[in-house]
Amino acid sequence: MKDSSVFVEEATTHHVAAHERADYWSELINSYHRRLGYAFPRDSTFDGRTTVRRTTNYQLIGWESDAVTYYRTAGHVRGDSDDDFRLLVPINGQANLQQAGEHAMLPSGFGCLFTLERPFEFSLGEDTRGLLMTIPRREIDLRLGRMPDRAATAADLNSGLGRVIANLASSLFADGGDMTRHQFDTVASHLVELLCMHIVGEQPSAPGHLADVEAVVRRYVRTHAEDADLTGATIAHALGWSLRQIQLAFQHAGTTPRELIKEERLQLAYSRLRNPVYRESSIADVAMALGFGSASAFSTAFRHRFGATPREVRFG
Repeated sequence: MKDSSVFVEEATTHHVAAHERADYWSELINSYHRRLGYAFPRDSTFDGRTTVRRTTNYQLIGWESDAVTYYRTAGHVRGDSDDDFRLLVPINGQANLQQAGEHAMLPSGFGCLFTLERPFEFSLGEDTRGLLMTIPRREIDLRLGRMPDRAATAADLNSGLGRVIANLASSLFADGGDMTRHQFDTVASHLVELLCMHIVGEQPSAPGHLADVEAVVRRYVRTHAEDADLTGATIAHALGWSLRQIQLAFQHAGTTPRELIKEERLQLAYSRLRNPVYRESSIADVAMALGFGSASAFSTAFRHRFGATPREVRFG
């Protein structure tokens, strides 16, 4: 495996003795996530298969298996913390998820975003198949605001934006093994962006107008991230809205226009540091071109966002 490629791994119970399959599956799934509990209706004949695509930032697992129930207790949470989110997308069969007193029935065509930081019970019927994506909490917090008590959130993926999300997840899984880590992460980041737009749009309590304002501003900032004078005020003027409208929209989303601009510029910087086209540009040049006041300020913000220095990303 080249250093720049996506990690790929396949596993199956087919080659494991029947009486060892339940234990094998439990250890395998724990290695992908955190410590869970398991209930197998037919542990002596259980059969399952997984394929994993993984980078430092994201993990996407395709599975097919017999019936099984996964659960996570308060003790599991205390002893083995994991605050990242999971996106569950059943492709065949039905899944049932219970968390924080809420019950989500998920036939194929529906997805669910949930957290391992709260106890849950997740049951799969016979002959289920689907995708499970691990999403860093920071990627959700940046778009929806930090919600540590958030329970499972179901989303209809049968039509419109939902179907785009489901198709993108399937395509990322199918072709992710042939991508570089940067390509995989870029597609995954777009998938998360669309997912969060979809979730906000489906919440009855979310003001539709503010959600629309937020979506339009995000597109505008992505297009104009290189503009040195880009601010909430200049965005408002360009789009014909008041600055207050924009601030309210992003307050509802748990962030600010300033943080959004910073995020888009950091994402663009990350892309350029990985792109051979910009190899002749120094890290300081990349930073200055994107409106950062100094190389040191850029490096600090970059490391805080991505967990690595600009130099490590460029030469990693």
